[in-house]
Amino acid sequence: MNQRKKIGETKDVSFILNQIVNLTNGHLRFMEVCGTHTVSIFRSGVRSVLPKEIELISGPGCPVCVTPVGEIDRAIALARLPNVTLVTFGDLMRVSGTSSSLNQERAMGRDIRIITSPLDPLEIAMSEPQKKVIFFAVGFETTAGAIAAAVKEAKRRGIKNLYILSSQRLIPPAIKALISLNNIKIDGFILPGHVSVIIGKTPYSFIAHEFSIMGVITGFEALDILEGIYMLMRQKTEGRSEIEIQYTRAVKDEGNRLAQEVIEEVFEPFNATWRGLGMIPQSGLMLREEFREMDAAFAFDIPYEEKADPPGCLCGEILQGIKKPPDCPLFNTRCTPEDPVGPCMVSSEGSCAAFHKYEDFE
Repeated sequence: MNQRKKIGETKDVSFILNQIVNLTNGHLRFMEVCGTHTVSIFRSGVRSVLPKEIELISGPGCPVCVTPVGEIDRAIALARLPNVTLVTFGDLMRVSGTSSSLNQERAMGRDIRIITSPLDPLEIAMSEPQKKVIFFAVGFETTAGAIAAAVKEAKRRGIKNLYILSSQRLIPPAIKALISLNNIKIDGFILPGHVSVIIGKTPYSFIAHEFSIMGVITGFEALDILEGIYMLMRQKTEGRSEIEIQYTRAVKDEGNRLAQEVIEEVFEPFNATWRGLGMIPQSGLMLREEFREMDAAFAFDIPYEEKADPPGCLCGEILQGIKKPPDCPLFNTRCTPEDPVGPCMVSSEGSCAAFHKYEDFE
């Protein structure tokens, strides 16, 4: 029985940790690019049981966190228009724009609502045909399929008062940009499980082929993460740089073809701006020409404008992995979960929020 199979069958934490310790030889930095991984790593105390030579750093894995100030400002401007209902997911409500937030705008009487499903905007638009309903859609590939299906369904039903303000992002181009920035040495990636259920393994191949960096698509339990780290350690020891799948119970090499097809049918990539990473070619999703009448960016005359992050906020550098939450002068002083300044403290998947909740930083 080979080692890989034995670990998969035993699911024994002590055994996996012993294997990691035995393979540790020098300092290694592994980055997770998934907010759910970030929270799981903090919550389960994975860092505390690893050899000190293994450093885990958080990357741009939180969709709310990477949404730039300019897009928040554009959503606020749309919400201020007459006869508009703006709907979005809950975490976005407290993210600050230049001078306001969606929460503040709602408190001043703007019709801004929290949704829990991409299908909710359709029901709102159908029940209130006199309103222009704008769905501020933020997310990665994980939610893109459901949002694309909602767009198709709205077109099928002939809903004319629903618009999409797409702030969706694609993970592989962001990883490529992050590596190319060369601000930090990354020895391997703990790759996102949810995103990979949709896109599979192939879109990450450039990480190994172009940059000779290893990666493992990993599940979200502490044991999954430890096994993913062990698989990275084995690659390092054996001199390999490959993309492997630890999360085999959910992720196939080819991903979810049906989801990929509906995303491709409705959306096309475009050059999008990320907080902390700047403009990344072909990293965003916009509606294709045949769905353009539903695109809020085209239907309303409010262009996107680049805006600076809040003064003193280091969220952009934290998203790159070059800073950690306590390095920010605002962390736990002016910026707290109760009164956040930057999105990394707002979102439940943000590094600052996770660090504040689970780490001893006193």
